[in-house]
Amino acid sequence: MPVRLDHARLAVLPPVPPAEPAGLADRVRGMLLGVAIGDALGNRTESMLPHEREAQYGRITGYLPSRYANGQPAGTPSDDTQLTFRAIEQLLADGALDPDELAFRIANDRIFGIGRATRQFCDTLRTGVPWQEATQASAGNGALMRIAPTLLPHLREGGAGLWADAALSTAVTHNDPLAIASSVAWVAMLWRLLNGDVPETPAEWLETYTEVLRVLDGGQEYETRVPSGPLHQWRGSLGELLDSEVRPAVARGQSVREAGNRWHSGAYLMETVPCVMHIVAQCGHDPREAMLVAVNDTRDNDTIAAIVGGAMGAAHGTAWIPTEWREQLLGRVNGDDDGKVFTLIDEAVAKFVG
Repeated sequence: MPVRLDHARLAVLPPVPPAEPAGLADRVRGMLLGVAIGDALGNRTESMLPHEREAQYGRITGYLPSRYANGQPAGTPSDDTQLTFRAIEQLLADGALDPDELAFRIANDRIFGIGRATRQFCDTLRTGVPWQEATQASAGNGALMRIAPTLLPHLREGGAGLWADAALSTAVTHNDPLAIASSVAWVAMLWRLLNGDVPETPAEWLETYTEVLRVLDGGQEYETRVPSGPLHQWRGSLGELLDSEVRPAVARGQSVREAGNRWHSGAYLMETVPCVMHIVAQCGHDPREAMLVAVNDTRDNDTIAAIVGGAMGAAHGTAWIPTEWREQLLGRVNGDDDGKVFTLIDEAVAKFVG
């Protein structure tokens, strides 16, 4: 099955220049660590509605007690961390994206809290078919959550291959035009953040993402899944939704929780991406607050916080990360391999940044 995005659109995107070295290692660390921390802060209360979560836990500001850590407050992984760091393992082993190897690593071990599309992909791949047959036509957020490492092999040289890799990595599990467009646009934004080009205003955050998204999603039509209200049965592109809904919400200072009642905050990309962009537009200057809003005020809070965490780390490095978030993160990838996240980050920085 071919990648479901017009290759001519990818060809319009200009090659990226090599990443600037000043502070790059710390921003790469921040990006990868931010994914793991966001996931760990959110995954104990994933899928709860924000008001239900608040009623039970108050405002979450750290890791909750975990039965996987003898009942102590600790950061443990779900699929966001696992799939991101399995992607890093593949890049470290092969030096570049190899979709066959990525597919194998995704499906080769247990995944905690696995999403429906990724589960279907894994089940199909395990029957022995190639990934091109196992991939799913899904607009869920299961590829966007793990896309950040795709940048790593391109940091030193830049080039146009970054766009093809972002599209291909997404298509391994989520071969859908919206999934691919949203991932490529996110990679473009992470690249700018890693290079220290951090937006200064909410409008600039939105434009940084949508300037690439518009190239890729023009003519796409997806329907919202909101059961009632003004966005019930709304149809259009993700870029149109961001322009018509998120920009006004940010401009009037509407809270993420309130806006989420309008477009919802689940695993569907027409919900996930508006929430992520609302959060970074409002709180991109305050990474800790951005993480807390993601964790407390959205439904698919572990994935949204993981995506937001990657952006906040790429923009601000590691200095902002609270000590307890770092020290209480167990750093697991596959259940009992404590510290593996930190080891893989060190190896990735050494190999791809130097």
